[in-house]
Amino acid sequence: MNDSTSTSATGKGNMIWGILMLICGLLAITIPLASGIGVAIVIGWLLLVSGVWHLLFGFRSGSGIGGFFWQLLLAIVYGAAGLMILLYPLAGLAWLTLVLATFLLIEAALEFVLYFNIRGRVSAGWVLVDAFITLLLGILIWARWPVSSDWAIGTLIGVSLIFSGISRLMLSSSATRAPATA
Repeated sequence: MNDSTSTSATGKGNMIWGILMLICGLLAITIPLASGIGVAIVIGWLLLVSGVWHLLFGFRSGSGIGGFFWQLLLAIVYGAAGLMILLYPLAGLAWLTLVLATFLLIEAALEFVLYFNIRGRVSAGWVLVDAFITLLLGILIWARWPVSSDWAIGTLIGVSLIFSGISRLMLSSSATRAPATA
């Protein structure tokens, strides 16, 4: 297969992925509660698997009895959190939404600090705009919690998927238009 054929195949593959990401993003925004529950379930499984890995690492690590008990404690915490989210995904989604709101408020505070440290630079105003938007989003989610659990995570995942799909489509369309280089 020559370079132009492989570039064309890669561009088409990226285009298909971009379209799929756009569709999934629109679905996530259309049904944000289901999307949020899906995210909570995935995180629950990841926590449960992490708990198992910590347990296995504790047995295999040879770091003494103290190291084993720390790994066992981590395995219990990760495993319990994962099981709770898997058994009660709506409560897990509410908890994850509260964590998200807290994260956004902390991120906004850090962005304000960053802005005041770089305010003399060109385009530093964008950091300030980002800080205000992040602060407003964090306040909106926090003030409406737990009701915001119904839409926040699913909607944000949907928006992220849409922008990822658009960027993948733009990259694939530019790759198919660009001449092959040696």
